Order: sequence, then structure tokens, then C-alpha cells
Amino acid sequence: MLFHSGSAVFASTVTAVAHATEAPNPQQNLSSELRALIESHMTAYAAFGKVVHEVGGRGRDHDNANREEERALLAICAYPAVTQGDRLAKARYLLEIEARGELDVPEQMQALLRSMMWKG
Repeated sequence: MLFHSGSAVFASTVTAVAHATEAPNPQQNLSSELRALIESHMTAYAAFGKVVHEVGGRGRDHDNANREEERALLAICAYPAVTQGDRLAKARYLLEIEARGELDVPEQMQALLRSMMWKG
């Protein structure tokens, strides 16, 4: 993945979380757990973008940052969104990620689908 600038990475993640955390009404608030997962991914994504620019997409730092970003995204995919607000925020955030072409690892899709299964 190549990024045009660090500010573009930051702007896109801020936009994604802003859309993800919008709730249609006060009864559908975003849980603190999902908010923390989204913020963790935003941080990891920004760090990965910075490493790509500084290192040029190679080396141990790149690999570590890439794994951390993937781990953070996988955590969001796996999060069992129960409330309407969480489902909406998770869907919006993941749609932003998918629109950038970055929701493409089979484990992410498996985690997403498993998170939707009822565990009553």
C-alpha cells in the first residue's frame, strides 16, 4: 500500500471514525469498547502510513506496523456489535476501510461473519 501523504492518511481515518461514531439518535450510542477498537485501528493505520513514507515500504518496521494495523482491523471485524449504534458504527467504519480496498484478508472476512452469529 502506498500513501500520498501522512496528512491524507490521517484525514481519511478521522473521516472514517467521524462517520462510524455518528448515531442516528441518543439511544443508539457507540459503546466504549467499539470506540476504543476504532481509535486503536486509526492509530495503527496512521503509524503504518508514516512507516511506509519513512521506510519506503520495506524492512522490519514496515512489517511490524503492517501486522499491528491488520491486528487492530481484525479486532473490529471480530467485535460482536449487539446494539444498533454499534452495528451502524462498525458497518460505516468497515465500509470506509473497504472503499480504500483494504478489507481483503480472508481472516478479516471470517471474523466479520463469525461476529454476526448469535451466541445466545
